[in-house]
Amino acid sequence: MTTHRLDVEFHSDGTRCRAWLYLPDNAKPAPVIVMAHGLGSVRTMRLDAYAERFSTAGYACLVFDYRHFGDSDGEPRQVVDVNKQLQDWKAAIVFARGRSDVDAGRVILWGTSFSGGHVIAVADHTVKAVVVQCPFTSGLASSFAVAPVTSIRISIAALRDVIGSWLGTAPVTVALVGKPGSMALMSAPDCESGYLRLIPDEERGRFRNAVAARIALQLFFYAPGKRVAHLDCPVLFCVCASDTVAPSGATLRHARRARKGEIRIYQEGHFDIYTGEAFERVTGDQIGFLSRTVPVI
Repeated sequence: MTTHRLDVEFHSDGTRCRAWLYLPDNAKPAPVIVMAHGLGSVRTMRLDAYAERFSTAGYACLVFDYRHFGDSDGEPRQVVDVNKQLQDWKAAIVFARGRSDVDAGRVILWGTSFSGGHVIAVADHTVKAVVVQCPFTSGLASSFAVAPVTSIRISIAALRDVIGSWLGTAPVTVALVGKPGSMALMSAPDCESGYLRLIPDEERGRFRNAVAARIALQLFFYAPGKRVAHLDCPVLFCVCASDTVAPSGATLRHARRARKGEIRIYQEGHFDIYTGEAFERVTGDQIGFLSRTVPVI
């Protein structure tokens, strides 16, 4: 099936978010999948590959960058804020529902890693299905995956960053990914190489391996997995068995509480399912799930 991609934009709390809208050449408007990336990541980091797969299968896709990241507006840059990102998700859903070129009554949410938690947090009774892969479900579990000394150093930087934000100074930043033992939010052995592999060559010049440190204080208390039991729609959990960022044990405990949940387990690590043969398997499973739960008419 042929598709085409539009550059679109919407506003979230007064700030412009930029997005791609993939439209398949269906006879009727298609169900629309709203998509965004994980912690500190942007849509050019392989979300286009997912959207192309889904749109080829007949689904429209709205793929957006959060405020403060990528092509979206928002100052200062590189600031991750849970509440703001949840607002961005809600604004994106409203925008999708306002389009006449998609089936606004059949909205699907797709999230990966940090955004896997976000879609669990924002899905309401009007959402027709949710797909999450290697989802962040428990800040406590993810915090235990970080070395204690690293956690202390990052927490100190986070406190400095919060105080600085009150005084209007530039953010104190920490690395998103780094080598084991480094002061980075993700520093397991597979994180740096796996994360950096997702950045397209043409984007490497403007990529910043840094976020405002204040997010570390939010991560510990963010537990979107607790809301799984309240979801009324079908949910597909794609879980990486050897996940070093969003530990699979916590994810599976939450996933088993879903009323209409399906679980697929992959032996790969957190960053492995974005590319290669693992990507083909996971997208195949996701399209199969969508074709059963929200079929293209």
